[in-house]
Amino acid sequence: MNGYERISAALKGEKTDKVPVMLHNFMMAAREHGITMEQYRNDPKVIAECFIASVDKYKFDGIIVDIDTVTLAGAVGVPVNFPVDDPARTHIGNLENLDDIVNLNPPKIEDYKYILIWLESVRLLKEYYKDEIYIRGNCDQAPFSLASMMRGAQNWMLDLMMGTDEQLELLLKYCTDASSQFIKLMAQTGCDMVSNGDSPAGPEMISPEMYLKLAMPYERTIVDVAHRAGVAYTLHICGNTDVILDHMLLTGADSFELDYKTDISKIYNTIRNTTTLIGNIDPSSVLALGTVDSVQKKTLELLSAYQHSNRFILNAGCALPSTTPSENLKMMIDTAREFRV
Repeated sequence: MNGYERISAALKGEKTDKVPVMLHNFMMAAREHGITMEQYRNDPKVIAECFIASVDKYKFDGIIVDIDTVTLAGAVGVPVNFPVDDPARTHIGNLENLDDIVNLNPPKIEDYKYILIWLESVRLLKEYYKDEIYIRGNCDQAPFSLASMMRGAQNWMLDLMMGTDEQLELLLKYCTDASSQFIKLMAQTGCDMVSNGDSPAGPEMISPEMYLKLAMPYERTIVDVAHRAGVAYTLHICGNTDVILDHMLLTGADSFELDYKTDISKIYNTIRNTTTLIGNIDPSSVLALGTVDSVQKKTLELLSAYQHSNRFILNAGCALPSTTPSENLKMMIDTAREFRV
């Protein structure tokens, strides 16, 4: 089987010849290719070259094409900072008051520079690999997360307590429109999968009841948009998601990219028959800062925990730091390649 076939099978719950590996390694890929994040984010050909070089070096099965977590926010007017050596970031929102949502024109993201660069890089990679390597076009942010960026995280948390249901719904529908546009545009590149991050909607930020009311329904809408466009969908939420895994299943996502903080037994018992796990090695303390022996140990623990389910794709639980040692990543992948049930 090739990489595309392995990951496609894992998403269907079918047996693979080897453990599929999909890496969230855009920062590491850029650094190893001798490229700054400024050079990376501004040229789709450079983005594609970074991932091609990384696949050649590590021989993994699936690429997660990522640039940062604020591109969609920038496309709807949130001020964005662009460091030379780090991914873009935001510090403040663009809605001073929750009421201001009624004054915004409908979102139109298709002409934003970094959206276009992101889309073109995915198109180039799919054109290059065809059905050899699986291509996932990330589309951060999911609606709840985008709303948090538009208001600023602290203001958004206050809004959840003090805003009216009508105000919250108006902003979340606006964000759902923007997220849906990105999903539809990404699907047109020919990619195999799309994804969103919705970490502010996790239990470390809001209650499970709030997640069920204010995040999950909009995530489910985005999943439906992806499926109507003919692509699979992955939902990523950082932190410990133990108490919302059952709620996350209601989104209909094909797979979850989950953090190492979520208990692997809970994950296995909750989703193994319906939804594929992508993850969930600790990207920082294990892969970036650990020894090759600790990487091998943690990888074997994860593979053993999931050995009786075909719905598994090995990855870190989140994006790999740029400073991740090459030998650690190779150990994770080699351990997976040699693992046998």
